[in-house]
Amino acid sequence: MNGDNSSFEQWYRCYPVTFIDKAHLEKGDKIIMPPSALNRLASLHIEYPMLFQLSNDSTEKTTHCGVLEFTADEGLVYLPYWMMQNMSLQEGDIVKIRNTSLVKGTFIKLQPHTQDFLDISNPKAILETTLRSYSCLTKGDTIMVPYNNKQYFINVVDAKPSSAVSIIETDCEVDFAPPLDYKEPEKPQQLTPSNKRSRKVEEEEPISKVPKFTPFTGSGKRLDGKTQTISTEEEEKPSENGKDDEKLSSNTPRQKTGKLVFGSNSKTTAKETVKVDPKNIEQQSSTKADESKFQVFTGKKYSLKG
Repeated sequence: MNGDNSSFEQWYRCYPVTFIDKAHLEKGDKIIMPPSALNRLASLHIEYPMLFQLSNDSTEKTTHCGVLEFTADEGLVYLPYWMMQNMSLQEGDIVKIRNTSLVKGTFIKLQPHTQDFLDISNPKAILETTLRSYSCLTKGDTIMVPYNNKQYFINVVDAKPSSAVSIIETDCEVDFAPPLDYKEPEKPQQLTPSNKRSRKVEEEEPISKVPKFTPFTGSGKRLDGKTQTISTEEEEKPSENGKDDEKLSSNTPRQKTGKLVFGSNSKTTAKETVKVDPKNIEQQSSTKADESKFQVFTGKKYSLKG
């Protein structure tokens, strides 16, 4: 069916370009139209390069494209398969095509479907090479970028200054949105005041559990073999004349009764006689028995002179 005489508007049955062995056209947005379309367009005063608007009236979806050649059979048009998917067209469905003019684009925003596209060594260079095969871009479309035997699908998120722009011989700024499968890294959990207090308690507990050091807790023994009766606290207190007592005690001969007399000297000791109480004979015998068990200074004797 034809439209009015002032513009080109036709309805065709659409099929993928792979039906005519032109799979390379999947890398762009060019379509193949019948020769009658060229005759009609030549009679109209249209702008070049030729741009068209494609519409699916059943779904009210539209997109825009260019034309490569006019060699299709009459009544048929061949489209890249990704373009048919954008408009929800099946093989043999009816598509409306009309000529249009688009402003040159200054900005487009693209969103890859997967992060794999950003892992390419230079994704912008690959995209720039691919877009050379495109005549225009429409907001909401999904284009396909083939690279290294793999297909990468990219959404056209935004376009300026219009929702559909021409990208032929124009400087266009390109921006990327995060991929559809991108996930933000989880933020580390912040400690709440209660958690901070519990952590401080855990750090302080080991300090409180450290045992206190108590010096001189061992047991003592007397040189005469008797049991120690003086408390540890009393032993810790040194006597004021400790040095003098040591000298005197070293010079004083040992008493027969087993008692040490501090403060005496050798002269007075030699003159004095020891009185023995008969009542203490039994006690002295037991003391001597204890002395026989306890022996002090039984080690070997060595001289520094050799």
